[in-house]
Amino acid sequence: MKAFKFLLFTGLFAFFATVFAGQALAQSGDDALNGVKAAIKAGSAKEVARYFKSSVEIGLNGEKASYSQAQAEFVLRDFFSKNPATGFEYLHQGSSNEGQKYAIGKYTSKTGSYRVFVVVKQAGGSYKIDTIDFTKE
Repeated sequence: MKAFKFLLFTGLFAFFATVFAGQALAQSGDDALNGVKAAIKAGSAKEVARYFKSSVEIGLNGEKASYSQAQAEFVLRDFFSKNPATGFEYLHQGSSNEGQKYAIGKYTSKTGSYRVFVVVKQAGGSYKIDTIDFTKE
């Protein structure tokens, strides 16, 4: 009987430890959007790239293209170097019925201000950037 209780306790402990560890590692859409916000505010293409899906759509003033993670990081690095950040804030955040999260923000730089649209989708247990768009105001 003691052996049965021990096995039952051990099994339940392992089960709950696995479930709660998985939930702790899973990133919410809000966590992803907050991380993206901090990275954009810092003007860090490297940090923004941590949140990219394997393929990401980037729009710059109406010119949109799909890039790999590495290419997208290079494109953002170029944008940030030409338009150094002086500020960034979200003006609105929301979600779709399909579970996508999005944010609309304002990026300010020495060269002007940009309306920013970010869409994150769930990919592999965490939310990743699917689309990011900068449009000069």
